[in-house]
Amino acid sequence: MPSAGARVRWLQFRMDLPSVRWQEHVSQKWSRLEPELKDRFTSLRDTDDVFRCSLTLTTRGDLDFLQSISAGYSVQKDTQEAAKSRERGNSSFKSRDYTAAALHYSQGLCLAPQSSEQLSLCFANRSAALYHLQLYQESLDDIDKALKNGYPSHLSHKLEDRRTQCLKHLSVNQKAKEGHHNPASEKVRETSVGPVTVGICPQASVGFSSEKGRHLVATERIAAGEVILSDRPYSCVLIPGMEEVKGKGGGRGAEREVLFGTEHRRCHRCLTETLCPVPCEGCSYSRYCSASCQQDAWDEHHRWECPLGANLMAMGVMSQLALRVTLKARLKNIQMARDPTGDEHTKSRESSDSYPCETSYYGDSYRSVFHLLHHLNCHSPALRFLCAITVGALYLKLSKAGPPPASWALSQPTAGNSQSPHEEGDAADWSSELWLLGSAVLRHVLQLRCNAQAILILQDTGAAHLPVQSSREIRIATAIFPTLSLLNHSCCPNTSLVFSTGADAGPSNSDLSADHSSCVSEYTNTARGVTATVRAARVIMPGQEILHCYGPHSSRMVTQERQRFLQEQYYFLCQCEACALQQQEEEGREGRQQWPGARGSPHESGLLCGKCKGSLKKIREDRGTLFICSLSSCSHRMSSSEVNSRLQEIRVYLEKAVDLMERDRPDEALRLLRGTQCQSGLMLAETHPLQGELADATARAYATMGDWNNAASHLERSAAAIGCQYGQDSVELGRQLFKLAQLHFNGGARAPALSVIPKVRRLLCLHCGPLCPELQELQAMEDCLRG
Repeated sequence: MPSAGARVRWLQFRMDLPSVRWQEHVSQKWSRLEPELKDRFTSLRDTDDVFRCSLTLTTRGDLDFLQSISAGYSVQKDTQEAAKSRERGNSSFKSRDYTAAALHYSQGLCLAPQSSEQLSLCFANRSAALYHLQLYQESLDDIDKALKNGYPSHLSHKLEDRRTQCLKHLSVNQKAKEGHHNPASEKVRETSVGPVTVGICPQASVGFSSEKGRHLVATERIAAGEVILSDRPYSCVLIPGMEEVKGKGGGRGAEREVLFGTEHRRCHRCLTETLCPVPCEGCSYSRYCSASCQQDAWDEHHRWECPLGANLMAMGVMSQLALRVTLKARLKNIQMARDPTGDEHTKSRESSDSYPCETSYYGDSYRSVFHLLHHLNCHSPALRFLCAITVGALYLKLSKAGPPPASWALSQPTAGNSQSPHEEGDAADWSSELWLLGSAVLRHVLQLRCNAQAILILQDTGAAHLPVQSSREIRIATAIFPTLSLLNHSCCPNTSLVFSTGADAGPSNSDLSADHSSCVSEYTNTARGVTATVRAARVIMPGQEILHCYGPHSSRMVTQERQRFLQEQYYFLCQCEACALQQQEEEGREGRQQWPGARGSPHESGLLCGKCKGSLKKIREDRGTLFICSLSSCSHRMSSSEVNSRLQEIRVYLEKAVDLMERDRPDEALRLLRGTQCQSGLMLAETHPLQGELADATARAYATMGDWNNAASHLERSAAAIGCQYGQDSVELGRQLFKLAQLHFNGGARAPALSVIPKVRRLLCLHCGPLCPELQELQAMEDCLRG
């Protein structure tokens, strides 16, 4: 089941470190460092000093080694590879898989050098695929690009014929729209569309304390479901290699093919999903949803990133994001953030606590980013050294790519231009005050360990031809959100977080409070991009802190596990309400209230005694952890290893069944699931999470075979387990009930469907807002059922 917002955030830094070879290289360099030099480096307490030191320690050998690693990340244009991609597109086109064909042609466009014949051929072929996908305007655009890039004249009549057909379809569609024109609906659309509003709602304000730092507090009562803040990332980096695995065919041993990942499907600046990206003219990797996004990316960061593309991929997402933030800021803004008093020679302050009263928090505020805590002294010396040498190597690579633009000089405006660094002459060099850029990159790398945010979306899984699709939550990008970073952690937070991407990103003006006071910024330049929206998951009273979960949640982990992860990743011992209640329980205090997940992992509750079916409770003895029957008349015991072994066996069977369904073999999956459920019933209560997963998989198998009533019966059991684990007001339960409504609808069960729809609507509105796509589908179902 998909789960709430940021559950994988704590894993992020480990996933985004540089390549293993570079880590090993720097680790060996650290171990060979002379003791005196190692002690000196460890004693440094200022990011400026650490960066200066890294420049003295980064050698030509380090740069050569980086280059050898980067050779494995090709971002060069290649005519032959472009031709191969076009041929794969032709193959998909012949099999009428026009989506795959468009993606293959797009890959060919990214690989094709400028002014090459392959470029024009790929544009022409993609126009055909887009035409069959009924994307007529996009097809017309590709036809124009093919002709402008030298498409063979003897074949141009094909494009002209396709142009005529596209224009005819567009004309018919326009007439149909005019014929169904509804002034009332037009008025609603006009009032709801406008610049995306970001900022903090007027019922909350930024507080400060030495213990919590800057944080968000409710100043008035905030109702459940109300938008508390909406934020745009200052910068984000798309995650490469997030590939989708789709089944081909359905027989035993069916071939499995790895198709395109998110880096092929989404704009590398605003993350909008697109089948017809605009390729970068300099490298084969970066692509964009539009020419305007391409230009914006070039002006902000890509003109410096483009020649270093392979190096950046070797150095990992965190390094690239830190560099991107710095390049977007420019030197003057960095200097202003370091010295808000106006004295350019004043030392930068190393803690955001120096600015407790700052109130301008929104996506384009570099100062908000700069003053996030970097925890330099909390990172281990080895990790500090890895970050410093990595940034030092990138800085030296960047300085050799050409002089920086004259606009970066402190005496010049901060606005960028569209020229390449190589075209600006020797207006400046990298030896004077521009070391501040490198120091800022290092600062941001250190900050991102505790402040980076995973951008998560729901993605369908399984082969596209299957009648039933499941979904999972995947991370498509890493970003830095200045306002969102104000929220402190709770293992059972009072907020929900959702992300939206593309042209419709962000809540409409009508979805936000009418008055956002001075804390709000409106992005009037573009409606595209990513928006993070935080809503109240329950009523928040005045004076209560507004809290967000960084990943370890009380409904998924025991207290000790959560606290260990948070200590390792974020350098604090969590004392949130869920952790405090768990501690009270362990100490045997009376009068404690029930808290979701406070009694430990849900996988450790809901266990049944194999003898009497009584519940098992976990105890700790000198010889280890045991599970003992709660009934004094039985007192049957099981070792922790025995319990874990049985649970693992059930999970293995569950994974095998899901794999069978992915390969379009639901009958075999159902037989395996029935046997597994018989086994699981001997030791798992109906509310155990694993029982919920088994019931969900069984429902999916029945639904795949068209047995909607049996599917709904099993999904009801799954929903009961999910409600017990995550709570009756959770987004997890809302999504599961949404699937149940779909099953009832497909099975023609009118009364059960109409009964569950209001529950789904309430939960999805609470966590995702009134404009989420599921609610539109829900409304269509209800309208149909009510005739």
